[in-house]
Amino acid sequence: MAIPDHVKTNFNTLLRAATAGDLALVQGTDARTGKARFILCAVVRDGGPVVLTPFGHLADGNPYELYDPPFDPGG
Repeated sequence: MAIPDHVKTNFNTLLRAATAGDLALVQGTDARTGKARFILCAVVRDGGPVVLTPFGHLADGNPYELYDPPFDPGG
């Protein structure tokens, strides 16, 4: 499956924020489960209030157990 354009755009935005030092790790609440989450956000400061744009949350536990690899580890 090809990576959709909007996902590539979001990833490039995340890379630019990282290069500029405009990333934050904030604690929030999962809207579906009510559990605490640590959320990776881009930070925008333009003279007004700080705007946080969430990109995703850090995995609970061992992230290697959550996903199947996108490749064949055997070769």
